[in-house]
Amino acid sequence: MDAQTADHQLSGVAGAIADPARARMLCSLLDGHARTATELAAVADISASTASSHFTRLRDSGLVEMLVQGRHRYYRLANARVATALEALLIVSDLPRPTFKPSTPSALRYARTCYDHCAGELAVKLHDVLLGSGWIEADGRDYRLTASGADALAELGLDLDALHQQRRRLAYPCMDWSQRAPHLGGALGALLLELMLKRGWLTRHLDSRALRITPKGSAQLQHRFGIKAKTIDDGLHSQAS
Repeated sequence: MDAQTADHQLSGVAGAIADPARARMLCSLLDGHARTATELAAVADISASTASSHFTRLRDSGLVEMLVQGRHRYYRLANARVATALEALLIVSDLPRPTFKPSTPSALRYARTCYDHCAGELAVKLHDVLLGSGWIEADGRDYRLTASGADALAELGLDLDALHQQRRRLAYPCMDWSQRAPHLGGALGALLLELMLKRGWLTRHLDSRALRITPKGSAQLQHRFGIKAKTIDDGLHSQAS
């Protein structure tokens, strides 16, 4: 790349960040949570129609990516390099890093069902452990189960034959609407929830989609996945509805 090309590309990216509205949108995504177009427009204090052109500029500059899930569209930073660059600019500007503050009731935010799989903070942690441990790995927009993952889940008691016989996506990142980070969807996510319910690690709340973690479940999640889960007695479920 010659100096002139580099100058043009750098000025293009800098120009995309320089607009105050776009800068606010980007900074709000620094916490790693995805947000909807409506939420980002509100963050930037602009109309939805004005925000649309900003989203186009940010995507064209390689700063954000859009994820479509059903009728919802979420935006997040394109990659870790973008986050690093924004962090550096915040340091230069002597500004604090923004934090994500979900408004979902605590019981639903911590653990709930999403169709036939687990969602919420607990599910996002489980997704991250499976991915970080190499039990699942990216396969395009989906995940594939690795050999080590198959061995570990078989040892856990998951029926791998039943898993592969299902006529549906094996596993994929499903955007969590309260955490704005992915949890595990697909056949694997459904069988994991079924297993945790059968083993008595989780119980269903009668009046909502909230899931309760039992003391046995808390111990097993810590032992099997290194997840320190909050139990029924921790007061998380008082707001379930």
